[in-house]
Amino acid sequence: MRRLVVGLSGGVDSAVAALLLRERGWEVHGLFMSNWEEDDDGYCTAAQDFQDARAVAAELGIALHRVSFAAEYRERVFRHFLTEYRAGRTPNPDVLCNREIKFGVALRYAERLGAEVFATGHYARLIEGAEGIELHKARDASKDQSYFLHAVAPRELARTLMPIGDLEKRSVRERAREAGLPVFDKPDSTGICFVGERPFREFLGRYLEDRPGPIESADGETLGAHRGLSFYTLGQRSGLNIGGRPGRRELPWYVAAKDPRRNALIVVQEQDHPLLLSAALATGPLHWLTRARTGPFPCTVKVRYRQADQPATLEPGTDGTARIVFERPQRAVTPGQYAVVYEHGRCLGGAVIESVAPHGAT
Repeated sequence: MRRLVVGLSGGVDSAVAALLLRERGWEVHGLFMSNWEEDDDGYCTAAQDFQDARAVAAELGIALHRVSFAAEYRERVFRHFLTEYRAGRTPNPDVLCNREIKFGVALRYAERLGAEVFATGHYARLIEGAEGIELHKARDASKDQSYFLHAVAPRELARTLMPIGDLEKRSVRERAREAGLPVFDKPDSTGICFVGERPFREFLGRYLEDRPGPIESADGETLGAHRGLSFYTLGQRSGLNIGGRPGRRELPWYVAAKDPRRNALIVVQEQDHPLLLSAALATGPLHWLTRARTGPFPCTVKVRYRQADQPATLEPGTDGTARIVFERPQRAVTPGQYAVVYEHGRCLGGAVIESVAPHGAT
């Protein structure tokens, strides 16, 4: 019997992935990964997640291995996360976690356990195409996770199975319930893995120093003071502590820009103010999951996970970067986040957003 290792997180998705693969005749082993040192403040759920993974493994009759990749996570993911925030950018650590940890050190560990294949409970589909393995969106569009997988190397995807990519979330829970898996109704985890449910700014404050500066309107009026540019993101509405201002409309304020040179936070009142809209963006080196394109081509793009696909034209640069021009201006496009490119449901790759061109710019 061929051996396979599935990343068993203690949630329903990875549990059903293990169930389906066992039904297909694989010798399934589970791997529970600890990627963060447990805190004593009640926000970390790793201990309970491990107990849930143990219960699932016992119900399925499979071996469960436990390993800590906390040191690798600190070095390869969290260090970058803090560096980006200190620079006033907004990173997405889940993309690096997939590339460096789940499909990096964890896959290598699975090989040492004798696995021919690594498997996960991601909502995405891997399809064999003319050029090799292709990453496609999941059937359940509301749960699709291909955005977070765009930076994984094709050679790693080729050694991976994602068996729930063709299922709706409700079907996954029903399969778990029918099989007697104890996590069938466990709520989905939310937020960044190492932050958990704790207040995000409180967490950042443990690692980043305050650097107070002015909060200014687009026309230069000082409206208040900010804690530090690192603690704010474009489009943010809450936490600005700007009260009513004489001569200003009673409307909420939104973060529209950061000026690192003056340590100033620029805010506007209209949700779709021109300063919040971008006509185009420039990326860093683009990670292709297909053959690199050399000329402009139409595509769709996501600039954040929950966003609907946006029609655009991608213009590859000669240095491996790209310029992406949107058909319609996009709101709160954020440097440090990722622009992920699609073509008819297939993920072509993506890159870090380096800069944006404001609406109205040529």
